[in-house]
Amino acid sequence: MSPGEQDIALMREALALAQQAQQAGEVPVGAVVVRDGEVIGRGHNAPIGHCDPTAHAEVMALRDAATRLGNYRLEGCTLYVTLEPCVMCTGAVLHARLARVVYGAADPRAGAAGSALDVYALPSLNPHTEVSGGVLAQECGQLLKDFFRPRRINADPLREDGLRTPDSAFDSLPDYPWSPHYVNDLPSAAGWRLHYLDEGPRDAPLTWLCLHGNPTWSYVYRRMIPVLLAAGHRVVAPDMLGFGKSDKPKREDFHGFERHRQVLLDLVERLDLQRVVLTVQDWGGILGLTLPMQAPQRYSGLLGMNTLLATGQQPLSAGFLAWRQWCKSQPLYDVGRLLLRGNAHLSAAEAAAYSAPFPDGGYRAALRAFPQQVPEKADDPGAAVSRQAERFWQQDWHGRSMLAIGSQDPVLGEPVMRQLVASIRACPEPLILPQAGHFVQEHGEGLAQAAVRHFAT
Repeated sequence: MSPGEQDIALMREALALAQQAQQAGEVPVGAVVVRDGEVIGRGHNAPIGHCDPTAHAEVMALRDAATRLGNYRLEGCTLYVTLEPCVMCTGAVLHARLARVVYGAADPRAGAAGSALDVYALPSLNPHTEVSGGVLAQECGQLLKDFFRPRRINADPLREDGLRTPDSAFDSLPDYPWSPHYVNDLPSAAGWRLHYLDEGPRDAPLTWLCLHGNPTWSYVYRRMIPVLLAAGHRVVAPDMLGFGKSDKPKREDFHGFERHRQVLLDLVERLDLQRVVLTVQDWGGILGLTLPMQAPQRYSGLLGMNTLLATGQQPLSAGFLAWRQWCKSQPLYDVGRLLLRGNAHLSAAEAAAYSAPFPDGGYRAALRAFPQQVPEKADDPGAAVSRQAERFWQQDWHGRSMLAIGSQDPVLGEPVMRQLVASIRACPEPLILPQAGHFVQEHGEGLAQAAVRHFAT
């Protein structure tokens, strides 16, 4: 095999790794380290999955090779990478003293091998590394173009600091036949695309605004929605940013109380919802219970399930604190398996549907952030507005209310819900669901029927 043929063969190995990165939702760049014709290190882009800004393909391959050799000096080795290395990766290459770098596509924005700048040509850096570019450049570049094209030129462009679960992940969801709706220009969303369901007549006597919690999405309401629609009502069920079919910001610090609250307020305003029955559970209530005081004329009812007003004035339950600690220790927990723990009636396909929005760890920033964001102290973000909401519910609420309690819930069960009952003006005795746990909607057909009767009278 000639040197040129060998370069092509080894670049194809790097391309295969780039395709693995693409399948994981990472920018598709792959790399291999070679010594004496043998691949001794492999890597692909993984900064999202590893939560590591240094986890570029080159660095991952260098780490793999150094571990195999037991030496961080990789003298005599060649790095093959599908995209021209950046400054960071070039520094790692030089520090490892590689003899040669071979790259595929040039990177005019950030390439450090002659495109944006040429670090390898600096005379003060020794030893010098030989650089060759353009090997399978078209194939390497096309892979990147195919990855970025839907993010940049479609009707709903994806921000570069976000991810979007592929539509194929939601194929054939059991009992979820409704068409998606999207909005990407809400003032508070700053270009993020929000998904929501919108079913039933726009002039319906009631509109049920169904807000999910963590780690679920609008799928959790699939057992209730048919009952509400059969009554001739309208159902609007958004996926909060970071969940379901909505865009997934990569950064955990995106997920603040006020930001998510304002996005919901903007959506209600955009859709001009009227005669709303606010239907909430978990974080859907933590956020949603603060909405009606902004526009009381829009709301006629409240259906609350296993949630709370997080005012920072009362300690969070021991069950919630245990859940928060568990989430911190298990950042990659299986969402579907979690739902199965308290809902043994779920099929494997239903459990998989709950996991569908989160193909890998890079999509899970919201799941990691939300447990830590529940206001615990009086000065925590969201606590003050929750106290304002509590006064509204106690003094100014004039709609009808119905609370339902899944009594098997150790996190936001009956003790917590009894506090909420006491906070709502003229709230009737709650409906106790002894078979239900935290995710009350999984037992929602009968609850929805009772709610339709309650709010129709």
